[in-house]
Amino acid sequence: MSITAEKTKELVEKFGGEAGSGAAPAQIAILTERINNLTEHLRLQKKDFGSRRGLLKLIGKRRRLQAYYQSKNPTGYAEMIKELGLRR
Repeated sequence: MSITAEKTKELVEKFGGEAGSGAAPAQIAILTERINNLTEHLRLQKKDFGSRRGLLKLIGKRRRLQAYYQSKNPTGYAEMIKELGLRR
């Protein structure tokens, strides 16, 4: 259900830049991967309400990070959204 350390490292290298895992784009990419994994889990386990609540918390956190990154770097935000396949 969770993402592997290798996948996290790959996302940090791709989106983190010099800031590493603390950069907003890297955090958004990691959260997106976790959200995708949880979504697949919930498609199979429809009554797992604890995981559903966790998913909603992750979505809220990602939304706040997206708003922050969009206000700081609109062009970088637009590129990141295209790469991750998100809409907003």
